[in-house]
Amino acid sequence: MRYGTGVALCLAAGAIWSLMGLGLRQIEAASVWQILFWRSVGMIPVLLGFMWWTSKGRPLAALRAVGLAGIAGGLGLVVAFAGAIYAFQTTTVANAVLLFAASPFVAAVLGWLILREAVRPSTWIAIAIAVFGMYLMVSDGLQTGAFAGNMAALLSAAGFGIFSVALRWGRVGDMMPVAFLGSIFSLIFAAGVLIFRGEPIPALPQDMAVAFAIGFFVVAMGMVLFTLGSRVVPAAELTLLSLVEVLLGPIWVWLALGETASQNTLIGGGVLLAGVVFNAVLGARRPGNEGVAETS
Repeated sequence: MRYGTGVALCLAAGAIWSLMGLGLRQIEAASVWQILFWRSVGMIPVLLGFMWWTSKGRPLAALRAVGLAGIAGGLGLVVAFAGAIYAFQTTTVANAVLLFAASPFVAAVLGWLILREAVRPSTWIAIAIAVFGMYLMVSDGLQTGAFAGNMAALLSAAGFGIFSVALRWGRVGDMMPVAFLGSIFSLIFAAGVLIFRGEPIPALPQDMAVAFAIGFFVVAMGMVLFTLGSRVVPAAELTLLSLVEVLLGPIWVWLALGETASQNTLIGGGVLLAGVVFNAVLGARRPGNEGVAETS
């Protein structure tokens, strides 16, 4: 695959993921756990099919290869998926996606604490910048009543951080089996919560269809495109390309539904994104980051 093709695939993935908030706004009555269940149902066939293709018909071998790290990463994705859904339902799309952008910094801190990975001084500066931006956004939630949604978005970012650290801990080169485990765990966990709370697993037909479509087309297809593209794009550039989701997500709900963001969200989000870009640009200048990732 050519480098330009990889960039195009990653950009396409970000554009597809950016439709998440708009899609969830179409849900009428389904709860977070019903949405998580039916979205997971939509994700599973796509991820299984891609894993079957890349493993040459041996998906079980691919699952066994990820080991305990895959299980830990999959559980992290349960937190990330559930937190994201709740955040989109209880705060603005702009708030949610901007706070999601903090996940690389959460991963850096977790990697430092758990794996004893060194963190560049420039990354600590970027983390400080991002924390200030997040403070502005979260404090705004106290005034607008969206504090719980903001906390859920940060919890989601933490879940993605756990997912990333688990991959590095287990030296897992292929994230797709871990994502598949995450979808299975999410389905089981959501069903368990619904049964425990005495709520039905089926929702309104329209809500089930929307949640399934989000899982199938938005989440899973986006993962497939991003996985393919990431094979020939350096990690620091992937961070920048993924910002397409952050930038487009609020635009779709503004154009379609007239949903706007507060001044503090825009200021704090701008500060947060500045930290992300600062870290990614300096990371791209490090020796060894100028090339492309190994292709397979």
